Amino acid sequence: QVQLVESGGGLVQAGGSLRLSCAASGRTLSSYYVGWFRQAPGKEREFVATISWGGGTTYYADSVKGRFTISREYAKNTVYLQMNSLKSEDTAVYYCAARSRGLRVEVKEYNYWGQGTQVTVSS
Repeated sequence: QVQLVESGGGLVQAGGSLRLSCAASGRTLSSYYVGWFRQAPGKEREFVATISWGGGTTYYADSVKGRFTISREYAKNTVYLQMNSLKSEDTAVYYCAARSRGLRVEVKEYNYWGQGTQVTVSS
């Protein structure tokens, strides 16, 4: 099994940037497809972005397309989410998740989850 730990969250002003990290232990993250999700207070967890195990395929939610970039660094067994031009509506707890095969956008399709990191965007 793989264990995931997110970091990099914090408080940022609207228009600013943050980079989230998802570090894996237990198994190499290169064996997994990784997704980022977020959950705002009172709302359901929603898909943000995902990346294939090879890194060649990515997919984004329309709400973040053009502002967020998902990438992976195999040497550090880490997946990143670069978030630019942040908006107040991006405020949420951000989670990374992993699955063994295929790009998916549904929460239920992911087997392994981190504990989340809080992102707060002030307007």
